[in-house]
Amino acid sequence: MPSKEAILIIVENLPVPLDRRVWQESCALRDAGYEVVVICPKMRGYVKSEEVLDGIHIYRHWISSEAGGLVGFVAEYLSALWGEFRLCWKAWIRHRFRLIHLCNPPDILFLQALPFKLLGVKVIYDVHDAWPEMFEAKFGGRGPLYWLVRGAERLTYACSDTVLATNESVRGIALERGGKESNEVFVVRTAPKISVQEVQPDPALKKGRKFLVGYVGVMGDADGVRYAVEAAEHLVKRMGRTDIQFLLMGTGPTHGDLVALRDRLGVKDWVDLPGRVSNEFLFSALKTIDLGISCDPINPYNDHCTMNKVLEYMAFGKPQVLFDLKEGRFSAGEAARYVGENSAEALAVAIAQALDDEAGRAEMSQKALERFRNELNWERSVQQLRLAYGRTLPMQPSRNETGAIQEPVQ
Repeated sequence: MPSKEAILIIVENLPVPLDRRVWQESCALRDAGYEVVVICPKMRGYVKSEEVLDGIHIYRHWISSEAGGLVGFVAEYLSALWGEFRLCWKAWIRHRFRLIHLCNPPDILFLQALPFKLLGVKVIYDVHDAWPEMFEAKFGGRGPLYWLVRGAERLTYACSDTVLATNESVRGIALERGGKESNEVFVVRTAPKISVQEVQPDPALKKGRKFLVGYVGVMGDADGVRYAVEAAEHLVKRMGRTDIQFLLMGTGPTHGDLVALRDRLGVKDWVDLPGRVSNEFLFSALKTIDLGISCDPINPYNDHCTMNKVLEYMAFGKPQVLFDLKEGRFSAGEAARYVGENSAEALAVAIAQALDDEAGRAEMSQKALERFRNELNWERSVQQLRLAYGRTLPMQPSRNETGAIQEPVQ
C-alpha cells in the first residue's frame, strides 16, 4: 500500500508545469503530504509521455491541434477524452488515487471521474473558467450547443463533492447554477508565486525607446490581443508616439495571425511577438516594463474571469491598463486605468495617458504591491486549498519505514 494518499489532477487546456495554477496547486498539495499525479496534454514543448518533476508524477497524452473553431473544439475534446481515459486507468493501477481533481475547461471531465466515483473516489471541481459564458463568447449565441454545455456544467457540479472557485463571481455560479451549498465551495484565487527580488530588468528590451508596454498570456480568438496590435498602430501612426515599444509575450491559435496583422499595419519595429518565452525571460521582461496591458474584451465571460496577467503585473508592482471587467477591477483596484469600451483607439489613448503620468504610475505601482502582498498572494490561496482538501479527503496517518505512525500535515 502507498504511504501517502494519492490524488489525481486532470487538466486539458494546458500542459503541466506550464499551467501555473495547476502546478502551484500540485506543489502545495505535495507539500501538504499527498502523492500528486497529474494528467495533461502534450503541447507547447511539453511532449514527454511520462516524467516526475519535483516529486510530482506527470502523464501526458496526445491532443489534436489547438481549437480555432467549433469543428476544432470537437476534435480537441474527443482526442483529449480518449487520452485521459487511458491515462486515468493507468494512474489508477499504479497509484490507487482516492480523489480526482478536475480542472476546467471544458466541463466534460466528469465523464472521466464517474467510474471512479462509483469506486468511492472523491471529486473536486476546480472551476478555472465559466465554460458556458466562454462558449457563448467564442461562438456568439445560445443555440442548442450552448444548452448542451450548460448541461455538462450542471453534471460536473453534481458529480463533485467540493468546488474550488477562482473568485467570488465563479463562487456565485457554483451556488446558483451549480446548486452547491456554501460550505462546499472554496475560493482559491490564482496568484503567481515569484521571487521578484531575485529578478533583474533587461533595458535592451526597450529597443532604445523611452517606454516598454508588456502583455503576457494566451493568444486566441477570445483574448483580444489584436486590440494591442491595433493600439500600437494607432499610437505610432496617428498619435506620433514613436517612443513606445510593445512586447507581447505568449502563444496560441492566433499568434501567427497577430504577427501577420502587425506586419500588415507596418508596426513591426515597435511590436515584438516572441511567442512562448522562458520563465527567466518573462520575469525579466515584467521587471522591465513601464506598463502592463490586459486586452481581454468586455463580455459576460471575461467579467467572471480573474486574469493571471493582471496579478502578474501586480506582483512586479507594475501599473496597468485593461478593459473594464468586473473581476479585473476587483483584482487591480486602484492599480490600473480602465477602458470602458472594446476599442483599440480608446486603449491607445489610455496607454498614452498612463505613460505620460509619471506620478500616477508611481502611485498605481505602490497600490499594486500593497494589494498583492496583503490580499491576493498565493499563501492565502494555499490555506483555502488545504481547507477544501481537508473537508473532502481527511488524510489518514501513514506509517514510516519503521512502522511508526506519522501524522499528516493539514
